[in-house]
Amino acid sequence: MRVIVFGASGMVGHGALRACLLDDTVTEVLAVVRRPLPLEDPRLRQILHSDFTDYSAVQDQLAGLDACFFCLGVSAVGRSEEEYTRVTHDYALAAARALAAVNPALTFVYVSGEGTDSTGTSRLMWARIKGRTENDLLALPMNAYMFRPGYIQPVGGAVSRTPLYRTLYRVTAVLYPLLRSAFPRHITTTDAVGRAMLAVTRLKGAGPDVLRNPDINRLAAAGPGQAPAPASP
Repeated sequence: MRVIVFGASGMVGHGALRACLLDDTVTEVLAVVRRPLPLEDPRLRQILHSDFTDYSAVQDQLAGLDACFFCLGVSAVGRSEEEYTRVTHDYALAAARALAAVNPALTFVYVSGEGTDSTGTSRLMWARIKGRTENDLLALPMNAYMFRPGYIQPVGGAVSRTPLYRTLYRVTAVLYPLLRSAFPRHITTTDAVGRAMLAVTRLKGAGPDVLRNPDINRLAAAGPGQAPAPASP
């Protein structure tokens, strides 16, 4: 399986990339990045690209892919609706359209978030924009899955790029086993999200297309070739 990852330098993207490189069924991973990743692996190929709204310059490198894990995103804090829309919605749709045009059987996994509003009625700007993004992705001719994780604990070397979140994760790392035991439906890890992304590619469009933490953890626990269709609550 050939996989392309967007946002591999971020916390969730790190989990997706790590899961791919640990899975023997993944023969090649393409990471689309603005700056080279400090990582070398014989199965990893990095595509340096600066304009995430236009992939015409690298279109010839996007064919023959089986899955896309789109983990690129930013916090809405301190950003205008226009700026947040560009990064959250426009970047994702541009990548999905470019990939779908040359990979008709592609599975596209988009990392959204718990609280996303697909009805467009939320008072929260980020929730409306992520909901719009989900709706537009699901309308494209490809197998698309929207991941809506709640709390994600970084593991395996994953680090948040947001200073405040890094501080929070350092504190919660000690408490994670207790939190996971007390709130299993609301907590996952970067590694689990990455494994679930790989597992969902085996569903081939089956099952619900919006997946939350219980679904993610269930898929992450499935072995190679044993991904059951998750059942959202």
